[in-house]
Amino acid sequence: MEKKKKISLNYTVLESDEGYRVDQVVARQFSEYSRGHIQKWIKEGDLLVNGKEVKPKQALMLEDTVSVNFWEEPQLADQAEDIPLEIIFEDEEIIVINKSIGLVVHPGSGNPDGTLVNALLAHDSSLGFLPRAGIVHRLDKDTSGLMVIAKKESSYLNLIEQLKARSVRRTYLAIVVGVPISNKTINAPIGRHPKIRTKQAINQNGKEAITRISVSESFKGYALLKVNLETGRTHQIRVHLSHIGYPIIGDSVYGARKQFAPGSTDEIKTTISEFKRQALHAEELELMHPETEKSISFQAKIPSDMARLLETLKA
Repeated sequence: MEKKKKISLNYTVLESDEGYRVDQVVARQFSEYSRGHIQKWIKEGDLLVNGKEVKPKQALMLEDTVSVNFWEEPQLADQAEDIPLEIIFEDEEIIVINKSIGLVVHPGSGNPDGTLVNALLAHDSSLGFLPRAGIVHRLDKDTSGLMVIAKKESSYLNLIEQLKARSVRRTYLAIVVGVPISNKTINAPIGRHPKIRTKQAINQNGKEAITRISVSESFKGYALLKVNLETGRTHQIRVHLSHIGYPIIGDSVYGARKQFAPGSTDEIKTTISEFKRQALHAEELELMHPETEKSISFQAKIPSDMARLLETLKA
């Protein structure tokens, strides 16, 4: 990983900036950097006006010279690891990947390495200078599919704002026990389970969570659902589908590792019992490109294990 990188920025105050606070002008002119970055520059004396240190509230005058010079250190101490990535798209602003089954996104307790973060640092060491290596949303370890990663701080901030505005469209495929009789919108708050801290649950004191589902295909007591997220709570799809009585096949945490529909054949029961993860895949991703501001979309075909499961259910 790169040890440090030099940041040098310069700006001459225009008439339209005169009288505004230095932190406000710098935020406008150097919008590719977060306000936290700017506050740190001012506090540590890396941001100067006419060669002198300033306070955030200092007003600027016409033709003042604002300069920023400092060596930036990586935000992450994690090590780069040569872990294969399936890259769907990459340019100077973003990377879109098809996350593999079993790949943990962030290092943490029980998973100090071997994660997507480690893989991204090996792919591009400059990602170490971004929060979470540019990762703006996550997928569970055993959920496959599309994720977008920012390559610049400006793109990171842009994608975070898109997610907050709920303008990023994320479509998942889920194979469930049971067949909903119609399309549904599930609006039920999610919070930590009151007794099991590793689980989430419907919790009236939790955060707003909205999931939309539609039936793509139905079988004898099972269904392939298309699922769209409006919010992005931890385990949201898994919790919501279990809550309304349609748990995802293979989800041992939220209820359908060995749950079968009435009339299931022995072959179906065996296949479901041996399915080792939740049958959930992030199939489509649509967002505004941070630089061009044009809508872009991506698709990742259903993985082979879910395809085989569907073949068994259709037989």
